[in-house]
Amino acid sequence: MRPRTSVLAGAVTLVLAGCGTPGGEAVGGGVTGTVTVFAAASLAATFDRIGRDFEAAHPGSTVVFNFAGSSALATQLTAGAPADVFASAAPQHLTAVTTADGTDGTPAVFVRNQLVIAVAAGNPEGVRSLSDLTRPGLKVALCAEQVPCGSAARRALDTAGVALTPVTLEADVRGALAKVRLGEVDAALVYRTDTRAAAPEVAAVEFPESDQAVNDYPIAVLADAPNPTAAHAFVAHVRSAQSQAVLTEAGFQAP
Repeated sequence: MRPRTSVLAGAVTLVLAGCGTPGGEAVGGGVTGTVTVFAAASLAATFDRIGRDFEAAHPGSTVVFNFAGSSALATQLTAGAPADVFASAAPQHLTAVTTADGTDGTPAVFVRNQLVIAVAAGNPEGVRSLSDLTRPGLKVALCAEQVPCGSAARRALDTAGVALTPVTLEADVRGALAKVRLGEVDAALVYRTDTRAAAPEVAAVEFPESDQAVNDYPIAVLADAPNPTAAHAFVAHVRSAQSQAVLTEAGFQAP
């Protein structure tokens, strides 16, 4: 089991979902204290809400999030960044962490997510398919292949037989989507959930090869979680009917 070390300033982005105190289980058996959750960038909007719901259900608890690309999160964790829970956008990045350090319990897939082509509202370039993305002058953003949205994009493009040269490779799905929102590119391959969250500025173009670009999202309590009681409670909350409804509403699919 690796030693836990502090994360260098600027290495992660932490989002505090509420207020609480360090610890684990309160007098009377209630969950309390801080639970630190490393989660894929595509989960940011839904997990912020789920975190607030968790805190409301467990007074005295605080959920602290670190959202980034799953590969970057895995690197931080294997380097010793302290965390209780890891929710990845693809199994291989959770496996990289659990192979090195183990988990407290069995990882579980809690949602799935599927790629779409993100375009500006109204689809001004008339993009209808992956092959359209190769048109001369059309600027496309992809995620880097080491992150889940990038590897999913590669699977979809290979399935379609499309050779695409993007103008930029982004570190996570939020970066790729931002390029569309800012008008810096004409299209990007991102998750369906991200375009739904960005509406009406951004529209989604579905494509049949996306069936080959569906990612499973696993979640696990880390073996050396500082607050295992709250960590297990948080994972159970994510998998609850209440949280699954939040995730489904955002466009995630049931596992």
